[in-house]
Amino acid sequence: MTAADPKTFLITGVSSGLGRAFADGALGAGHRVVGTVRRAADADAFRALAPDRAFPLTLDVTDAAAIPPAVADAERRAGPVDVLVNNAGYGHEGVLEVSSMDDLRRQFAVNVFAPVAMIQAVLPGMRERRRGRIVNVTSMGGFITMPGIGFYCGSKFALEGISEALGKEVAGFGIHVTALAPGQFRTDWAGRSMARTPRSIADYDAVMDPVRAARQAKSGHQPGDPAKAAQALLALVEAENPPVRLFLGRDALDLVEAKLDGMRTEMGAWAALSRSTGFAA
Repeated sequence: MTAADPKTFLITGVSSGLGRAFADGALGAGHRVVGTVRRAADADAFRALAPDRAFPLTLDVTDAAAIPPAVADAERRAGPVDVLVNNAGYGHEGVLEVSSMDDLRRQFAVNVFAPVAMIQAVLPGMRERRRGRIVNVTSMGGFITMPGIGFYCGSKFALEGISEALGKEVAGFGIHVTALAPGQFRTDWAGRSMARTPRSIADYDAVMDPVRAARQAKSGHQPGDPAKAAQALLALVEAENPPVRLFLGRDALDLVEAKLDGMRTEMGAWAALSRSTGFAA
């Protein structure tokens, strides 16, 4: 399959998981893909996928100073970036009381600060060309929450807000921004890719034991197919009017709809108090 309009994608974190699936899908459709990796061996493996169209970019996405020259070099090799997919990220598990500030800083460094730095590197060119697509991979955890992953949810909430505001800033330049929010996909996100703060307070066992058990039981058996997520991404970047956010997976839709219903009920119950805080007419 060859794309009628081949594009240059820049996808962060293509060594595994959804990032690899996104890269495979884009390459399979005939696009060029610049993919960030951390190790030379991963660079070689990525280049081998399509030697004429797969361009590995060895980069630590948390090194903000290294990003602009790295992106400039990638564009010299592969052409101007048409589609930025901020995919690189990880999850942190740990209740807030025992998780450290360093844990929080690392979580935001990868999941928030790095995507912003990548956007700032490609945005001048997109604005000048008056076209571009920016896809920030968030999570259903960027809208719903679960105990024990508060830092992760907080980082994804932040990226959702940044994405929505950015979209309003650049809409007049022909640039579209979408927060792509997956549910549970069959990757290693909940396995070796997750950082964990050791549990040390027994009071939290009652809330954390069922959550961790369910997550571990689903690891490797998640309902989401990464290859189908990649096809959804391709459809998204070809859409004339892409959505501000796109949830992937029935589980994400069901959980978000349940939260919206709960929010409407709670807002209605407290509406009188909410409205009571203005000056008298």
